[in-house]
Amino acid sequence: MAALLKLVVFGGIILTVIYIALSIYSRRVRRGKLEAEWLAAGKPGSEDAFVEAGLKEYDSSLRRKLILGVYVVPVVTVSAIVYFTNFN
Repeated sequence: MAALLKLVVFGGIILTVIYIALSIYSRRVRRGKLEAEWLAAGKPGSEDAFVEAGLKEYDSSLRRKLILGVYVVPVVTVSAIVYFTNFN
């Protein structure tokens, strides 16, 4: 039982660090693309307003939600391995 608790705690910490890093990276990449898009569009309006509107749209996008797969995929994989090893 102690081994399971260690796996859950340390695994959760590691997955959280990975999730935060991926979220920050993905947001920075999106910001860079928005800034490039603003320049390519001929600098319409304020850059900050354009980028913030794009990031607000990004926050509700599917890509942002897919990053949560960082938690789902490893848990499902480990659970399947344990199930098929012990009960099949």
